[in-house]
Amino acid sequence: MKELELNRETVQFLIDKAHEFHEREEVTFPDEPENPNEDLALQMSEDFSDDPYYGEIKSTVEDLEPDQQITLVALMWVGRGDYSLGEWADALAHAQDSWNTHTADYLIGTSLVADYLTEGLSLFDGQSE
Repeated sequence: MKELELNRETVQFLIDKAHEFHEREEVTFPDEPENPNEDLALQMSEDFSDDPYYGEIKSTVEDLEPDQQITLVALMWVGRGDYSLGEWADALAHAQDSWNTHTADYLIGTSLVADYLTEGLSLFDGQSE
C-alpha cells in the first residue's frame, strides 16, 4: 500500500484556497504549465500579488519542505492522470527532477489543481490493503 507522506489537512487547505482563487472572475490562465519555471512565477507574482488567496496558497506551499512540495506536485500529477498510483515512485522521481523554487506558482497556475489534488487524495484513499 502506497503511503502519502504529506499532511492531509495542509492538502485540504490548499484545495479549498485553490477553489476560492480559481473561481474568481479575474483569474484566468492561457495554458496549463508543463513544468515550474521562472516566467510563470514572474507572471503569477505580477498578476496576483495583491490577491489574498494567491498569497495564502503561495506562502503555504513555500512553507513546506522541498520533499513535501515534491510530493504535492506528484500527487497533483497522479490526480491529473499523468501517472497512475502504481507509478507513484516515477511521479515522485519526475517531481524531484523538476523541483525548483517556483513550485507554488506552478501549482497555482494549474487551473484545475484543486480537482487534481482531490482526485489524487481519492486514489490514495481508495487503495486496498
